[in-house]
Amino acid sequence: MSKLIILDRDGVINQDSDSYIKTVEEWQPIPGSIEAIAKLSQAGYLIAVATNQSGIARGLFSEQTLQAMHEKLLSMVNDAKGKIECIVYCPHGPNDTCDCRKPQTGLIKKIESALKTSAINAWLVGDSLRDIEAARKAGCKPILVKSGKGLRTLKTYPAIEAEIYDDLADFAKVLLSQDH
Repeated sequence: MSKLIILDRDGVINQDSDSYIKTVEEWQPIPGSIEAIAKLSQAGYLIAVATNQSGIARGLFSEQTLQAMHEKLLSMVNDAKGKIECIVYCPHGPNDTCDCRKPQTGLIKKIESALKTSAINAWLVGDSLRDIEAARKAGCKPILVKSGKGLRTLKTYPAIEAEIYDDLADFAKVLLSQDH
């Protein structure tokens, strides 16, 4: 039984924007997401984040700014007595040929390597078709949350093959209730 949970970032952990999250100030957690990560990590789950960040390739923000956003996230989770084991990201644009941009599985492979664990049967929580496709390709259990772009994804792909939750806090509550 895998104790690994891979989270998409924008729309799952923090508020998303069609014009990208470009500054540390714009990076705002979705209510309940930080506490959900803390509860999951306290329950023994390894939490990893895999995020496409094409805003870097588009010149909208720098890798230093992205690093500062991730430090804010790690600090908030730490303050809530939780832990994120690793954060991996794809800095490429949609037209770059890379193996890391979801729905490719390069980010998941990076997580497996960093944490020396398999992502087979790990949960992958996302808000887009790309997340669900990456989960399937990597042998993960796909979870779609309605936060972020999740409702739009569900409307476009009503037959999407994934467990569906309102948001990360809802997923965490259900998963932790099944543990006992």
